[in-house]
Amino acid sequence: MFKIILAVCLVGSAIAAEPEVEVLRFGSQVDNDGTYGYEYELSNGVTAQESGIGGQYANGGFRHYSPEGELIELAYTADDAGFHPVAAHLPTPPPIPDHILKAIQYIESHPTPEEQQDRQVRQQLGQ
Repeated sequence: MFKIILAVCLVGSAIAAEPEVEVLRFGSQVDNDGTYGYEYELSNGVTAQESGIGGQYANGGFRHYSPEGELIELAYTADDAGFHPVAAHLPTPPPIPDHILKAIQYIESHPTPEEQQDRQVRQQLGQ
C-alpha cells in the first residue's frame, strides 16, 4: 500500500511541476480541391506548420526546445517518394567506400541478359 501511495505522490508532483502551455496562434484551412494548411505556436516555443495537397504532397516543419534547452528545427517534404526531413540534428550516413562504389559501377556496366532486355524495351518505348 505504501508503494502505491508513494507512486501516486510522485506522479502527482511531476504533473504539478509541468508548466501550463498556452496556444498563442492557431490557423488551419482545407479547400475543396484537396489543398490544406495549418500552423500553430505555443507559449513554450513549439511551432509547427504544414501545407499541401491531401494524399499527394506535403511541405512543412516544426521547432521545439530539447530538455537541454537546445533549439531543434526540422523542415520536411512528403510525396510519393517518401518523407524527406532536413535538420542539423539528424544523423548522416557515412560515405560509401570506394570498393563498394567500384562494385556498383561494375554491376551497372555489366547487366544480366534480363536487364539488357529490359533496357531495350525501355528504349523502344522511349523511356
